[in-house]
Amino acid sequence: MRTHKSLLFVVFLLAACNRGGAPAAGGPGPGRGGAPAAGVTIVTVTEKPIEISSDFIATVRSLNSTSIQAQVDGRITKIYVKSGDRVRVGTPLVQIDQEKEAATLRSTESQRAGRESDVAYWKAQVARLQVLLKAGAISQNELDTAQHNLDTAQAALAALDADVREGRVQLQYYRVTAPTAGVVGDIAVREGDRITTSTVITTVDDKAGLEAYIQVPVDRAPELKVGLVTQILDAAGKVVAQNPISFVSPRADAATQTVLAKSLLRNAPADIKLQQFLKIRVIWRSAPGLTIPITAVTRVNGQYFCFIAEPAGDGLVAKQHPVQVGEVQGNNYLVLGGLKPGDKLIVSGIQKIGDGAPVRPE
Repeated sequence: MRTHKSLLFVVFLLAACNRGGAPAAGGPGPGRGGAPAAGVTIVTVTEKPIEISSDFIATVRSLNSTSIQAQVDGRITKIYVKSGDRVRVGTPLVQIDQEKEAATLRSTESQRAGRESDVAYWKAQVARLQVLLKAGAISQNELDTAQHNLDTAQAALAALDADVREGRVQLQYYRVTAPTAGVVGDIAVREGDRITTSTVITTVDDKAGLEAYIQVPVDRAPELKVGLVTQILDAAGKVVAQNPISFVSPRADAATQTVLAKSLLRNAPADIKLQQFLKIRVIWRSAPGLTIPITAVTRVNGQYFCFIAEPAGDGLVAKQHPVQVGEVQGNNYLVLGGLKPGDKLIVSGIQKIGDGAPVRPE
């Protein structure tokens, strides 16, 4: 009886081992006793030209932007334009009180008229005395005295002529006009305000020559050069225009430790504004490289990982690989290390798998 029970126990153990034993050779897979393979999307990592770039915030400025300041001090009596008006060269902008200068000019012109009378008188005297000298009626000394008086009157008249011309020119400065054609900016003064030669009245800007001012950190300055391509990006990050760098400053800004680069905006959005901030991408160079979708990358404790599909028996398993990634380009990471061309990257379905899990391409 004891022997019979022992035989039954051995048979039970053998049956249990056959039900839960290891799968047959050939690796895990559906129907072999292992976990079913998860369906994933797999792509082959390949090299392609990668644009190495950096994004900056630039300021739009005009080659034809003029700050308007008066050349004389005084009180504003009239403003002829308003912000946004388009003006031509010579268009009156502001009138400054000119009464004092005009009164001085009138006084000078009156003195000039008196000197003209003196010149006319002494010219007549010299002509008359020359006739009398020839007739022997007067001495040479009398003629010389008259000639001296004539010379003095003519010199005084010439000086007053110069004063009148200067006064007329000075009077013109009391009417401030547009030195260039363009659009009037914000008018910072009002009628009745007293201004000086250092007061900025307004600006006149022409959108015909716009530039983007880009401040580039000094550590990237060695890569800066005229001709590098810049791209203007919209709010969504889409490229809307492309222009080359036209100028690189030979010195760095001591306060910001940046180097100024300018891009002449021959191509620019129609709604661009002066002093507007733009997002600009500088393309440093193009070189072969690898990119992978952001969705294929996971981050654990500050380290980035991805899954590679590797052969295992008759199927594939997912292997977790550390990867070094750089800047984001669109929906992809730039790969700095950890992957090589030809690797089978799992790009979707990674939430269903773990390291060593069987997978199958979908």
